[in-house]
Amino acid sequence: MGLRFIFMLTRNDRTVPDASQQLQTALGLGVRHIGFKDIGLPLEQLKGLNAAIKAGGATSYLEVVSLDRESEIVSAKAAAEIGVDVLLGGTRVDDVLPIIKDTGIQYFPFAGRITGHPSVLEGTIEEIVESARTIAAKDGVHGLDLLAYRSVENVPELMKAVCAAVSKPVFMAGSIDTRERIAIVQSAGAAGFTIGTAALDGKYPANGKDVPSQLTAIIRDVAALNKHLSPIRKKNLSTAFTGKVEGQVNNMQLKVAKFEGASRWSFQQHDDELFFVHRGRLLMKFRDREEIVEAGEFIVVPHGVEHCAVALAGEACEVLLATTTEPPLCSAARIDPAQSEQSRLVA
Repeated sequence: MGLRFIFMLTRNDRTVPDASQQLQTALGLGVRHIGFKDIGLPLEQLKGLNAAIKAGGATSYLEVVSLDRESEIVSAKAAAEIGVDVLLGGTRVDDVLPIIKDTGIQYFPFAGRITGHPSVLEGTIEEIVESARTIAAKDGVHGLDLLAYRSVENVPELMKAVCAAVSKPVFMAGSIDTRERIAIVQSAGAAGFTIGTAALDGKYPANGKDVPSQLTAIIRDVAALNKHLSPIRKKNLSTAFTGKVEGQVNNMQLKVAKFEGASRWSFQQHDDELFFVHRGRLLMKFRDREEIVEAGEFIVVPHGVEHCAVALAGEACEVLLATTTEPPLCSAARIDPAQSEQSRLVA
């Protein structure tokens, strides 16, 4: 699936007061991994936040930054009560494991010695690697959380060394605020990374400092690094038969669909999709651009490429779909059963 981007609804190790609002922005943009801290909001609000993350189809994360044993135990119990999918951070593995046993929570504790707020990673590369090996070897530990850019050591070498030393996934956390750093994280072999303050404070290089612009830029850059951007542009059907058509649709079924409003961000795991607009206008959103597909035009979306289809002008958009799977699930799109039965052909 490529490098994972985890958006943290946190600033300076605290969940932000407007977390619910920022969450809806993230979900609307298709962010699938969203986290928060167990401090900054009351427990009941954190439960609601966690429920909203899951309801939006995303995976929830709680990150622990406690510096003493008692606080970390409280944080682990809070994670179990809130019901998060993943517990990040913390250093007292033997105290936490019994608390989250049988909860289904995946556990990614910190490697190395953590001090201060904001947290700092201390120790040499060799010491941190040895800590990573020891922690990752424990049953119930699913991976590691590494505060690589909070270390005074050679950060790229540190990340590579830790990723090479363990067979479990490693997430990089803290001070990742540019495409270049994300690329270094990927080249080191990490499974994912977190960004919170940088996006909330408008520090990531983007067209704007507002959160939507920040998240859009991060998602676009991650998609590019993962090679999940589409190189295929739209084609007009009247000219497509006179020349070479870019894109390929193999063993596809043709179905008639009516789109009303906007679909959710989605992608096909294995199959390409072709959207031919018969009537109406379709806006096809990608992570790096948007294309308006007019009546008589079509666009091919390769498998693995995230996209969001929107019917424009407040009217239904009639689309001929070529796909080997069911048409994209969406909150405001439907298949006309009668037309679908009459028009199902094998390409």
